[in-house]
Amino acid sequence: MMITGILITVRTARQGAYMEKGKFSPEYEQEISTLAINPDDLALLELSEGNKALVESSSGQVEVICKKAEGPRGIFFLPLGAIANKLLGSETSGTGVPEFKNIPVSVQQLS
Repeated sequence: MMITGILITVRTARQGAYMEKGKFSPEYEQEISTLAINPDDLALLELSEGNKALVESSSGQVEVICKKAEGPRGIFFLPLGAIANKLLGSETSGTGVPEFKNIPVSVQQLS
């Protein structure tokens, strides 16, 4: 099963706290690898919290760990970092900064 939606990259409080341990700490790595997803979307994908999924954009794909989160269906949240960067395009519209919001993606369960 696969669903499509919009990815929003964010900074989380946990991410900031774990950064104090270092960007290569297991806690930080897990936080930036965790996709927040609406519980109904998670059920549609036949996944449980803690299961892995594949997120794909026109720029790349990454494996993530899913967690339930409040929010609209079809909107996914992933902390900024090395994982999310693989999904960002190189277009900057002249600003020198890529788009971090409103990235069209597909999410599917890993078999």
